[in-house]
Amino acid sequence: MTAAIPIQSQPSWTDEDRARAEHYALLARLLHAAPDAALLDALARAGQTLGADAGAGALPQAWAALGAAAAAMPRQVVGDEFAALFVSIGKPAVMCNGSWYLTGFLQEEPLAELRADLVELGLGRRAGVTETEDHIAALAEVMRHLVLTAPDEAGLQRQRAFFGRHIAPWYADLARALVQAPGADFYARVGALLLAFMDIEREAFDMLEASA
Repeated sequence: MTAAIPIQSQPSWTDEDRARAEHYALLARLLHAAPDAALLDALARAGQTLGADAGAGALPQAWAALGAAAAAMPRQVVGDEFAALFVSIGKPAVMCNGSWYLTGFLQEEPLAELRADLVELGLGRRAGVTETEDHIAALAEVMRHLVLTAPDEAGLQRQRAFFGRHIAPWYADLARALVQAPGADFYARVGALLLAFMDIEREAFDMLEASA
């Protein structure tokens, strides 16, 4: 995965920029490793705040459900669920790699295309990382990087192009796999949050493209 970009106050960032970057960072964190107790506590509090108006749409509803799960489930139970879904010597119960959803295999052409685009963006593979660059956590980190480093019109176009090519074609399939996975509870809520947030991103990028 790419190195995390710390969020610091800059005049050019809007509240929307910060919120988008924080959502990408959270999804990257939750899909890279099981949350610790501190993160579960933070999610429980955020669910009460961001999910307060659950009738306002899919994203507040997803936040309310995730916050409730974070408040109710012990850390060890969530950790065991993460391991059951994502950790395996063979094929995990839920695959998080774009190539799998696009071709049915890993290490295929979509990964080669992604690596070429990452080189063009000046982003390299971090030493010691075992996941390939098409893992959803790595892609979310790239989007966070793009949001934070270029919150301008040209930057938005780069975000739109990267999202459209490497995330939009398959994120809904991953979200459904999480929601429908046997034994998924906490991570079914993560899947719903993933779907709700990415749907908003896709719609915004579609509008940006239409106005260009």
